[in-house]
Amino acid sequence: MSGRLAGKVVIITGAARGAGFADAELMHQEGATVIMTDVNEAVGQEAAAGLGERARFVRHDVANEDDWSALMSQVEQWHGRLDVLVNNAAVLQAADIVNETLEGWQRIQRINSDSVFLGMRAAIPLMEKSGGGSIINMSSSAAITGQSVFPAYSASKAAICGLTRSVAVYCHQRKNKIRCNTIHPDGILTPMMAEIGDQLVAAGITAVDPVKMEQAVSYMCEPEVIARVVLFLASDDSSHINGIQLPVDASATITAPYQ
Repeated sequence: MSGRLAGKVVIITGAARGAGFADAELMHQEGATVIMTDVNEAVGQEAAAGLGERARFVRHDVANEDDWSALMSQVEQWHGRLDVLVNNAAVLQAADIVNETLEGWQRIQRINSDSVFLGMRAAIPLMEKSGGGSIINMSSSAAITGQSVFPAYSASKAAICGLTRSVAVYCHQRKNKIRCNTIHPDGILTPMMAEIGDQLVAAGITAVDPVKMEQAVSYMCEPEVIARVVLFLASDDSSHINGIQLPVDASATITAPYQ
């Protein structure tokens, strides 16, 4: 590896498995000190231990304001700086607009979008002290296209877009050298994606049409594909990129893949 993140301190939420772990693994390989956070403590501890030196796991509820404050205090105490924040943690729940509950809606907003607000608000002061950095917020193609069985998820990911653009402008105006961007996968082949497929079938929301399923999977990617994009946005190679919405979707958002 080329050491593109040598000397940088990185926080990745939802890093116990899936795309978050792929991010942590690649960034660690590229020389970063990686703080991996998740509510899944057993899996997260094992994942961090597997990476070895320069990787640390912290149990962290991303929807909890106090947890964010405590995390930033710990990172400053341990490393004295923060260079990259990857807001990756999210939940996906299948329910159309008629069947979604207020409780379900609010849970998804708390974990998916409130967490991004809390994370950026907590991280920016430490990043400013560190001389700048990169914030990478995981959004989704669902923020751009209509998803009839995921209205709460789609809304939460769209909220991240507006928030990210506002923060990108704020940071540019402050000249604090912090960049803020979103990534929009169509689908990532992770355990969460497999679990939502089971949810759809169990709820009878959709029948599994092998042709449509094959079509849908063709637009999805392995977690490592997303990790390489995260690495680019985290590195100095993207030093002049701020406020973009970057689809990583094999053209899913400019065509009709599921029709």
